[in-house]
Amino acid sequence: MGSTVVESPKSESVFEPTTGVRPVGLRAQSLNKQAASNKPVIAFPLRARVALSLLLMWFIGIGALYFWVVHTDAQEPWIPPVMTVLWFIAGVGVLTLLYWMWSEFVLFGTDLSNWARELRKGNLTVRMPTSRRGCPSIRIREQINAITDDYQAVSRMQQQRLNRQEQFLAQKNHHLSVLYEVAANVNRSNTLDDLLKGFLTTLQDVFKAEAVAVRLLDAEGQMKLVGYVGLDNHIARLESSLPHPDCLCGRAASEQVIIAREDLRQCGLIIGRPMFKQERQIEMLAIPLSYREKVLGVYNLFVSRDQFVRLEEEHELLTSIGQHLGMAIEKASVEEDARMLSIMQERTRMAHELHDSLAQTLASLRFKIRLFDDSLQRGDQKIIWQELEGLEKNIDEAYAELRSLITHFRAPIDGKGVVRAVEKLTDRFKLETNFDVFFYHNWNLQDLDRDVEVEVIRIVQEALANVRKHSKASTVRILMYSSEEGRCSILVEDDGIGLPEPLPAPNPTTGEHIGMQIMQERAEKIGGEIQFESDPDEGGTLMQLSFTAPPVRQLSELVGKQAHAN
Repeated sequence: MGSTVVESPKSESVFEPTTGVRPVGLRAQSLNKQAASNKPVIAFPLRARVALSLLLMWFIGIGALYFWVVHTDAQEPWIPPVMTVLWFIAGVGVLTLLYWMWSEFVLFGTDLSNWARELRKGNLTVRMPTSRRGCPSIRIREQINAITDDYQAVSRMQQQRLNRQEQFLAQKNHHLSVLYEVAANVNRSNTLDDLLKGFLTTLQDVFKAEAVAVRLLDAEGQMKLVGYVGLDNHIARLESSLPHPDCLCGRAASEQVIIAREDLRQCGLIIGRPMFKQERQIEMLAIPLSYREKVLGVYNLFVSRDQFVRLEEEHELLTSIGQHLGMAIEKASVEEDARMLSIMQERTRMAHELHDSLAQTLASLRFKIRLFDDSLQRGDQKIIWQELEGLEKNIDEAYAELRSLITHFRAPIDGKGVVRAVEKLTDRFKLETNFDVFFYHNWNLQDLDRDVEVEVIRIVQEALANVRKHSKASTVRILMYSSEEGRCSILVEDDGIGLPEPLPAPNPTTGEHIGMQIMQERAEKIGGEIQFESDPDEGGTLMQLSFTAPPVRQLSELVGKQAHAN
């Protein structure tokens, strides 16, 4: 997923990053070799050697003259003045040599102090002076300059590393900002069309692309163009379907690599016309879309040559965007399938309810209208008025059943808990039927998952609907119990005629007698079970729903646990 293949009419190549390392500190290495040769670091210049030799010879001459005077007892008058002059000259020479040595020491200290001061200021170009001839500290100055060279080289390397790190962080920040824009667009989208539209617009703005397109693999193995921005509509129609994996986009999807085409004239030859007016200045990237090793398709970026050069180093970002879009597309597809399945299930449920109630009433009306037609032809006024009254009564029953179904399909969920919802169902049932209804609960759960709550309410609704339509009862009891551990039980009992024996089998064709089966399916969704009990001698029916409620984790609890873990 991290490789990038560039396709051109001449060759294909894979971009790989190259690095270079340049040695530093060569002068220091040569100076270290010189230091290893045991040469003294303090040089003795030629003029100092000559001066010291002359002083030595001068003192030898004085000593020889003194030895001659002592051993010969010479009393020449010129000897004292000559000796005085000789000692004076010798003293001046010694003082001159000492002064020169002191001046060299002071000069070295001054230069060293200036070098250290400039170095502390950050001036890495400062060096100790080495151009003066006859400098006795020339070698130690060169060693100090070598240290400065190494320090400057290390500083340069650190600066280069810092620059590379800044570039890396800037690139990562750019990647994160782009991914944030993509993720925000994904979160804002409600449908696949909204997702593709926002995604394409975002990519076009971020990468300054001439056009962006998304192609997905269909069941026949074709690359279908499902969304585009910047392409001509006629071009989009010509490229609405591409063979897979024969085309470049199909190769990018099957090989899971980013493929670039530097010359779009080949694409223009395939579709029979140029894709862009300045076709030679536009280059294309095909980036795979995948989710969990599942190939979904590709998305194409059509960019200028300058932008294409910059995108050569962005293959990691492009791949990440492809993975994000692939995940969003797969999620949207799953949600769409789930939504369609939910709609189909709800439509089936409504069809069953309509067939068991309103359809039967309408069938009875149809039959009575035929009888009424026969009565009209016979002209029997008394029978005609009787049948008219029957028709009016059946129409009122049909209207009442329709209103009941409308109310039945609306689950009374107000966010205040399942007990409140069942209590509202019970009150409404009591008003509609005038039955004696007893409701009691011992419910200890503070909260219940919303999906579980919906299924529980639907089951209670179905149980009460069966009591109203089939039981011929006068009294109904509804009991609700839950433990703190989450064990739940809901009981609906009536004093009616009970269940027939044997129970009529559900008919999926006509939709009759499927209420109990639907209740069983709803119980299985929440991991529970339903039991029906009926005594044919004493009458009455008992429906008991048992299930274990899953724990509902609050956001505050999750944040608290995470903070405690940290």
